[in-house]
Amino acid sequence: MAVYAIGDVHACLDPLRRLLDRLGYDPAADTLWFTGDLVNRGPDSAGTLRFVRGLGRRAHVVLGNHDLHLLAVRAGHGELRRSDTLEPLLRAADGDELLDWLQQRPLLHEDAELPFVLVHAGLPPQWDIATARRLAREAEAALRGPDSDPLFAHLYGDQPDRWQESLTGWERLRYIINAFTRLRFCDAEGRLLFRYKGPPEQAPADHYPWYAAPGRRHRPEDGTLITGHWSTLGLRRGPGYITLDTGCLWGGQLTAVRLDDPRIPVTALPCPAARTPG
Repeated sequence: MAVYAIGDVHACLDPLRRLLDRLGYDPAADTLWFTGDLVNRGPDSAGTLRFVRGLGRRAHVVLGNHDLHLLAVRAGHGELRRSDTLEPLLRAADGDELLDWLQQRPLLHEDAELPFVLVHAGLPPQWDIATARRLAREAEAALRGPDSDPLFAHLYGDQPDRWQESLTGWERLRYIINAFTRLRFCDAEGRLLFRYKGPPEQAPADHYPWYAAPGRRHRPEDGTLITGHWSTLGLRRGPGYITLDTGCLWGGQLTAVRLDDPRIPVTALPCPAARTPG
């Protein structure tokens, strides 16, 4: 009855299968939490979605920025980029069925029996867990509802960059989704900073990693955040957070941490590079 959290897979299905073999994963008893970005950049987005979807209730997935980009492209409001590897999935006979399943995934997942909260990127400093939970449900309803098509038309953009409860409409939803799926750094006033994507040790002045931002309202006792998204950060543990994107796509590792028994060491599988940065 083990529960494992796994970092960003990015369509690297073979490393995922090998990691599960190494874990001794039992699909009849064990549960997997995925940090999002199941698709894109890697070689097999369709196969990865088929595999994870086939796990049924034993797999919990939160949406990442690449997952949302895929859905926006499907809706006709996003353009494929040179680095995207999504066309085979978009052309697949079961593509719409797989994407319909993906669109129903949440932005935040938690289990009342475990002291963890799963999101793709992080939380801005103005949000505690209760606020994050409420705003996740708000954005999820929009992503799944009849207004999802116009939402994807307004999805892209870096503004607004600072949370205010008074935000409304597309700007409010864009901020919420950006915070859950694109966040790495904030400035001292809590504004989201998107340009720099490297490690914190080399960040420009006034760039604070989200987990160390001034005025952070998230308290570790309210739940340890499990996140991915930030491959140049890698595996890190701190008060109230564990980061799990260890760059499988770039020849790093695919990492799993056991949530129900923290005494068990992290399992990391070295991966051949599916892509080179750039």
